[in-house]
Amino acid sequence: MGLGVLNPKHDEHVPGTSFVLDDASRPDHSINVDSRLKYDHSGKVPVILVPQPSDDPNDPLNWPLWRRDFILSILSIVSVIASALSPLLAANTLTLSLYFERDFTQMALLTGYHLLGVGVAGFIFVASARVWGKRHLFLLGTILIIISSAWGGASGHSYKSLLWARVVQGVGLAPFEALVNAAVGDLYFVHERGKRMALTNMALFGGAFFTPILVGKITHTLGWQWSFYFIAIFTGALLPFVFFFVPETAFRRAEHLNTDFTGEGHLDGKSHLDPAWEMSQPENSANYGSSNGSMPTSLDKHQNDTELRNLHTQDPVPAKVSYARSLLPFNGRKTDDNFFKLVLRPFPLFFHPAIFWACLIQGTMIGWTVFIGVVLAAIYLGPPLFFNEVTTGYMYTGAFVGAVLGFLLAGFLADWSTNLMIRRNKGVYEPEFRIVLVVAQLVTGCIGLYGFGITANNLPQYGWFLPDFFFAWEVMGMVIGAVASALYIVDAHREIAVEAFTCLLIFKNIFSFGLTWSAYEWLVQSGVLKTFMVIASLQVVICCLSIPMYIFGKRNRSFMQRHDLLKLTHLDSSTTGRSGSGVQVWRWFKDKLLKCF
Repeated sequence: MGLGVLNPKHDEHVPGTSFVLDDASRPDHSINVDSRLKYDHSGKVPVILVPQPSDDPNDPLNWPLWRRDFILSILSIVSVIASALSPLLAANTLTLSLYFERDFTQMALLTGYHLLGVGVAGFIFVASARVWGKRHLFLLGTILIIISSAWGGASGHSYKSLLWARVVQGVGLAPFEALVNAAVGDLYFVHERGKRMALTNMALFGGAFFTPILVGKITHTLGWQWSFYFIAIFTGALLPFVFFFVPETAFRRAEHLNTDFTGEGHLDGKSHLDPAWEMSQPENSANYGSSNGSMPTSLDKHQNDTELRNLHTQDPVPAKVSYARSLLPFNGRKTDDNFFKLVLRPFPLFFHPAIFWACLIQGTMIGWTVFIGVVLAAIYLGPPLFFNEVTTGYMYTGAFVGAVLGFLLAGFLADWSTNLMIRRNKGVYEPEFRIVLVVAQLVTGCIGLYGFGITANNLPQYGWFLPDFFFAWEVMGMVIGAVASALYIVDAHREIAVEAFTCLLIFKNIFSFGLTWSAYEWLVQSGVLKTFMVIASLQVVICCLSIPMYIFGKRNRSFMQRHDLLKLTHLDSSTTGRSGSGVQVWRWFKDKLLKCF
């Protein structure tokens, strides 16, 4: 048991567990460096690269760090604008209600159906990303945002036209919401992901809260249509950057190099990746892969030679792909899996305990944030404050500040806490160390929810500042929870990370859609105070689910490895050949459906 994480009862290596750090307490001359593995030597202690990069120059893990950061920066900037689409109408509720002569619920559904479009498109786009990579989807999403934003601005007095433009905007947003976090797993090693994952979540959420601040003023000065036109203009300016500087990040790497898939001792037993074996060796034993090139005598020579060949083979290194070819939207299949099976893969994963936990940790807080947006429109535009679209938009300043602070706190804690726990655990990394971040989410997020409910319920007494102050705390918790859940999914289940992020995308958008559908009725029937006391208490319970997830997470990973949901539903890679598999899936699905009746 490492720091409270229970080991599985079965004696096998668990995907996600990795030996990534040599023991810094040992003298430098005794630090064993395995010649079969690649390390990051930038620090005082060598860090094993997880996953192991191939020798192919086209492998994104072999690209210079500045290039990988540049790619992620472009995707993050586009994500800021893309994420601005969801709250684009938050400050304009009253203006649009009068303009289209519709009630508040129908105005809220302009956002609700937009979120539904994001969720539905996620199924198709994620399957496409698994088969053909992510680049074509980032390009498609950028183009759709440009077209749909220009369409929305030009929709005139047609509510239906604006509604469909919002749905297409959701489709354009889907690749960024579903795949940018997954791209972090493509571009970075485990020890590099913490701050980058915080950055992408900041991009996806920070833009969402900065938007209403600007939109209210734009609507008041230029008209609500220009909030759409500006999105089209700025996204159009970024399209060349996406086209010329964001190559394909998905890479078909040899399975044995994905050491986070195969577990801590993927070299068939006694290896440097197994710290228990290493610590059991005599102090005077030969240094494994040290500068003198000696090898441990306790290993069978034939086994050792086989492992050496298997890890980094001496096959000819492929030629580097030309820049012109890297501009193509597609550069080959990334898997032999059938596309239609991949579309169905997220469904059974909702029953995966870790993914369901991540959906709750991330999705509910996002839903409560959408709900607070509805509350702002409902209570601030009326008595006693009588805010207009400009001042209502300014109320999102607190949310934006909370998103920035959440990003900074999550970025610091994600790497600092994990590295500390790795050292305390003698160099062994458990993905469950990421769950510790939920403690910060519990404190900040629940303070925000309770505080907002109490203060927003009595605006004559508390005014506008305190609700906005607690809104910042709630958003801070939302960002921290999003980072914690995303990091855990990428590190613990990277082999199904794309499907897992699809589940998160579907859950949070459908959950938010449901809240926009019934938010006003809920507030009218129960009142602000009672509603938020229920919401905040429910969030406390959800955060507390992280305790069993932390303790039993490794056992869950072991159990799900032996009882793979995708295998049980015939959706795993071993049964997803291209020919005839669509018919197999349909027959299986039909048989299961008929049994229900």
